[in-house]
Parts: sequence; structure tokens; C-alpha cells
Amino acid sequence: MSAYWNPMPSARQLIETTTRNVFSGVWAERNWRNVPGPFYGAATDSMALGCSEAPGHIVFDDDFGGGFGREFIYRQPVNVGEVEAVVNVASIETYSGYGWDGDDHWSADEVRDWWRDRERVRVWAVELATDWGSDPYPKYLGHYRDAANALRDYVAYIDNGLRDYLRGYMFWLNEHREPDDGETLPQL
Repeated sequence: MSAYWNPMPSARQLIETTTRNVFSGVWAERNWRNVPGPFYGAATDSMALGCSEAPGHIVFDDDFGGGFGREFIYRQPVNVGEVEAVVNVASIETYSGYGWDGDDHWSADEVRDWWRDRERVRVWAVELATDWGSDPYPKYLGHYRDAANALRDYVAYIDNGLRDYLRGYMFWLNEHREPDDGETLPQL
């Protein structure tokens, strides 16, 4: 498996027949918790559908008074099936708040900055997962527990796997191509 796989050709193919502007999220409005990559959540709705439609990629924050907040990408897609899941979420998102132009904005130095600040994301996710894992909202208990599990998955990914993805992504940003097996990748 390559250190980075470009998901954009698959994403473009999936939406080429769509008349709706699926990815109209604004970079300046992106959630700071998004992992670097082409896809991101910006001004998304608070319906929290992404967690169930693209588990392993999308979770939501708690910026709306402790309840469900806006969705964001915590793991970028690395194969066609995962791209389909992310595109599906973006296509059903009420405000069209997902973006796919991250490659136009991220630089290797900005990825390094995000990585240096990962503990901020990690602490936030651990605290919220703890809160939502024992949530006082019985009507939505299952939904909160699912979200808490997604947050735990995010923390596990930060601890194991995200570093390698980001190094491959930085290569992509610098070289505008996928790295060949064995090529030296940038350091974080």
C-alpha cells in the first residue's frame, strides 16, 4: 500500500452527474479538529448523520451547548469505498458545509503545525468521549455512545496511524504525486 492515495479522482467521478454543489464548504469556516487532507467539515448542520453514514471518518463536535455540533473529518478516505461514504455524507448534508479543496490550502508546514497541536484535539476528544459515554440524555443515549466511540477511534488514530498518513500527505502536497514504495517521506 502506498503512503498516500489521492482520493480526488474517485470523488470527482462520483459527483460528476450531480446537479447540486455537494462540496461548497468554505475553508475559512472549517472546524479546527479536521485532520489535514482534501476533505473537511466547515459550516455543517448539527444532525450528526455523518457519524452513521461514514463511520471511521466523521464525528461531530459539541459546540452547540454540549449537544451535537458540527461534523468534521477525523480520518481522510484511503480507498474508493471510503470516498463513497464521505461523498454520500456531503451529498445529504443540509447546508452543503463539506469542502474538498483542502489540497489548495494545506502546506507541509501547516500540516506540521496541526500535528504539533494534536494534543489539543486529543484532550478535547478524550474529555468529550468520557462525557458522552455516560451521557445524561437517555432519549439519545445510543447516539451519544456511538459518537463517544468515534471520538475514541479518533484518539486511537492520532496515537497510531495518523502520523504515517500525514507524512504521505505532505509528500503529496510537496511533489503533487503519490509517493512510490520506499521513497523518503517528509518528517513531521
